[in-house]
Amino acid sequence: MADDAKRRRWEAATVWPGLVASVAFLVVYSWTVLEPAMPDALYRLLVWVLALIWVAFLLDYVVRLRLAEDKRDFIRHNVIDLLSVLIPLARPFRLIADLFRLPSLRGNSGSHLRRRVVIIAGTFVLMFIYVISLAVYQVERYAPGSNIRSFGDSLWWACVTMATVGYGDYYPVTVTGRLLAIVLMIGGIAIVGTASATIVSYLSEQTQQARERRSREHEHPQGGTDDDHSRPDHRTS
Repeated sequence: MADDAKRRRWEAATVWPGLVASVAFLVVYSWTVLEPAMPDALYRLLVWVLALIWVAFLLDYVVRLRLAEDKRDFIRHNVIDLLSVLIPLARPFRLIADLFRLPSLRGNSGSHLRRRVVIIAGTFVLMFIYVISLAVYQVERYAPGSNIRSFGDSLWWACVTMATVGYGDYYPVTVTGRLLAIVLMIGGIAIVGTASATIVSYLSEQTQQARERRSREHEHPQGGTDDDHSRPDHRTS
């Protein structure tokens, strides 16, 4: 258990630096995609920044893995961290993994769980749409026959696809773009399912609480208690 205690201390000390690094990676990555006409020197500098952030992610993952007592369990519960090291496109999602490590989002009560699901799901939806839009715009803007020529087109396509509307006015034509579209479709189904389950759980809990309140009011209509009825009357005539 000593190793796990060291790992928790490491994670507590690096949670905010990790959040800053994740945001910095997303900003720099967005800059390189949305500003293709930047000077070569600036582009090389930004690439170096992305590489340094990736090295920081890699070192953090290796340290936490070495400090983990059950390494197999650690790998299973830190998939996003591993993906952020292996797949460049998944690195911005490291921000979501770092959110799980914030003390305010921990806890096992129903309110903590709902808060965690709402915040994480909302962040994931925004991040998911934004990152997929960036990646599709990067691979589609210069492709022959492509109709996604601007980031606005890509963002509109991602929102329509995520909402399962499917107008068909914009669509990817490259193999990479279509693979990203499949990822977006699968993610959309998972997000809709999670959101629906959370809403149903919340409504069920609120309904149960309302029934319990009505039951208590029925048993004690004017705020009285059983003790009030059983207390002897000391009034004299």
